[in-house]
Amino acid sequence: MNVLVVNAGSSSLKLSVLGEDDAVLAQRHVERWDGTADLDLVLPPVHAVGHRVVHGGTRFTAPVVITPDVRREIAALTDLAPLHQPRALAGIDAAQALFPDVPHVACFDTAFHRTLPAAAATYALPSTWRDRWDLRRYGFHGLSHAYASRRAVELAGGGSRVVTCHLGAGCSLAAVHDGRSVDTTMGFTPLAGLPMATRSGDLDPGLLLHLLNHLTADELADGLTHHSGLVGLSGHADLRDVHTAAARGANAHLALDVFTHRLRQGIAAMTASLGGLDLLVFTGGIGEHDQRLRAAAVANLEFLGVGVDPTLNRGNLPVDSRISPAGASVGVWVIRAREDVEIAEGTRTACSITIPKHG
Repeated sequence: MNVLVVNAGSSSLKLSVLGEDDAVLAQRHVERWDGTADLDLVLPPVHAVGHRVVHGGTRFTAPVVITPDVRREIAALTDLAPLHQPRALAGIDAAQALFPDVPHVACFDTAFHRTLPAAAATYALPSTWRDRWDLRRYGFHGLSHAYASRRAVELAGGGSRVVTCHLGAGCSLAAVHDGRSVDTTMGFTPLAGLPMATRSGDLDPGLLLHLLNHLTADELADGLTHHSGLVGLSGHADLRDVHTAAARGANAHLALDVFTHRLRQGIAAMTASLGGLDLLVFTGGIGEHDQRLRAAAVANLEFLGVGVDPTLNRGNLPVDSRISPAGASVGVWVIRAREDVEIAEGTRTACSITIPKHG
C-alpha cells in the first residue's frame, strides 16, 4: 500500500511516497509553492494520501479521513495556527484535485499531546474562559516527537523517560513517558515555548498588555510571529547565519546565548516532569545538523547525567546516531526527522489498512 505524504510548510511543499516497510519510493520538495495543484508530478501508484495538519483543536485527537465536514472544521481552527493551517488546507485541496479517487487523511501535530495530564495542559485562567474557548495547552510538532521518541527507544534498547528536542525554524520540546506525551513547551498556539527563527516563544503577559498601549493587535501579532526570535535578536533567522555573525557582533552572540539558555531550561523542565531522564533526543534541521548547538545545549546539564562525546558529536553524522559517551547514564541521540513515517502509519490506520513495521 503506497501512501503519498503531503507536508505543506509556510512557503514550501514536501511530498513523499512511502511503500511497504515505509520505503521511500519517490520524493519531491517544492521550495516556493504557490498553493496550486500544477506540480508536474511523476509518481508511482498512490493508494491513499496523508496530510500533516498542525492544529486539531479538541475535536481531532487521531488521524481522520477528510470529508467536506472535516475540512470545514480544520479551516475553523485557522485562528489558532494562522501560519500553518491555511497551507495545510491548500495542500489538501491540491492533492484532492490530483488524486480524487483515493482516501485523504489528516494527521494532526496536536494529537500526540492529547495524553497531557490536566496539570500540564491547564492554564490558570477563569474556568468560564477555558470552557467557552477551549483554552488549554495543545502542544505541537507531535508527529516529530512521536517518531523521534519511539525510534530512540528502539535503537537504545529501552528507556521509559525521553525528552525530545525538535529544533528547526519552529522549536519545541516534549517529555515522553512510555510513549505518551506528558509535557511540552508549546501551548495554545505554536508561538509559545522556546525562541525560534522568527517567533518569540514565551513572554510575560504583562509585557504584551504593555505593548498593546503602543501597537495594534495586528502589529503585535506580526511582530511576535515574523520579527522576533533569532531574527529579532540578531537580524538572522537561520542559525547557521547566526553562528557566522556571532564572532563579529554582540547581537548575534546574544542570540545564541538566549537560545541555548532557554533550551537548557526547557530540557531540565521536561526532565522534572518525567521524574528523571533515560534518553535525550535531538531532531529537526538544527537538532540533526548543528553539533555546536547540541554541545551548548547539554553544557551545565551534567547534574542530569547528560553529556556528549566530542568525537561522536560531529557534523555529517550517520542517520540515527548516539552521541553520548560510552557508559553514560543518559543516552543522547540524534534522530532523523521522519514525520512522513508517522503520517503514513496514521493514514493506514484511518483507512483500516494493516500497518507494516518500520525500520
